Amino acid sequence: MIKVAMTGVYVDDVTRAHAFYTEVLGFETRLHLDLGDDTLFVTVGAPDGGQPDLQLLLEPGEGPIAEPYRRALYEAGIPCIVFSVDDLAAEYERLTGRGVRFTHEPQEQGPVLAAVFDDTCGNLVQLVQPKE
Repeated sequence: MIKVAMTGVYVDDVTRAHAFYTEVLGFETRLHLDLGDDTLFVTVGAPDGGQPDLQLLLEPGEGPIAEPYRRALYEAGIPCIVFSVDDLAAEYERLTGRGVRFTHEPQEQGPVLAAVFDDTCGNLVQLVQPKE
């Protein structure tokens, strides 16, 4: 069986992204390696054992491929990643209380409730909750 072990998002500042994803969103640090030359290898994951094998790599987003890709997604209003939540209304309130800027408030989108926020690191992120 093949399973997803790691996926990544390009960010404009790995240190700032690490702070946002851990301190604001509540992810936990899985790896934080200094590779030298101001290069960090940082992964985060769901807290409390939720999806213990799945890591999100915070990848440096500069460069001839990453920067135009990240910028194009953002300018088109397309989230770079989708996270699932159990209670979208509660997460929306928690995150707005922490200063997170949502570009789309919670709304129905087919089989899910969805909202989109700015991760402060050059990306839009979507939260979804399956409808009952």
